[in-house]
Amino acid sequence: MSGVQPALDALARGEVIIVTGDRFRRGDMDFCVAAHHASADAINFLATHGRGLICLAMRQDRAEQLGISLMNPSTERQSGRPLGRSIEAAEGVTTGISAADRAQTVKVAIQPDATSEHIVSPGHVFPLITAPGGVRERAAAAEAAVDLCQRAGVGDAAVICAIMRDDGEMARPADIADLVARFGLAVANIDDLLEIAEPGAQR
Repeated sequence: MSGVQPALDALARGEVIIVTGDRFRRGDMDFCVAAHHASADAINFLATHGRGLICLAMRQDRAEQLGISLMNPSTERQSGRPLGRSIEAAEGVTTGISAADRAQTVKVAIQPDATSEHIVSPGHVFPLITAPGGVRERAAAAEAAVDLCQRAGVGDAAVICAIMRDDGEMARPADIADLVARFGLAVANIDDLLEIAEPGAQR
């Protein structure tokens, strides 16, 4: 597990990591933090240095518990992105878009007893409903983030945010060296996660 172990250790400590190798978005990269550790500071870091859409990746059973379904469940005009309707915490937020408010929405949504009564829509947190088979079924950042969090023992949900360069283009591997060095970030590649996600692989 050496390829992803530093990322697992970082997630367990509550740190932000980078996930690379998304096969559905032409190599886009994402910041990832365990939803249980998604504080206002963590959300602000994602918004400041990632600048992409901040999403809450969750398993289907949690989405169903919250009453969240895919925005487009049909095959017609399908983008392939497993986005659910946007959400907000029903209580404890003001405008909903501040880092603190989005952290509160995440906190509410991942509570074991949370239901549709605890959230409202539309909101400023965008759920991603992951494939039941994780990265083995869909080798994308959302599935990787949830798989990594589960392996790290920090729950079954993650907050992710696509990383954009200063010029507005999506970051590529050559663009993240400064971020990694500046903030001491661990990097997890989906290909490495796939190697240990195969049936019978050493965990």
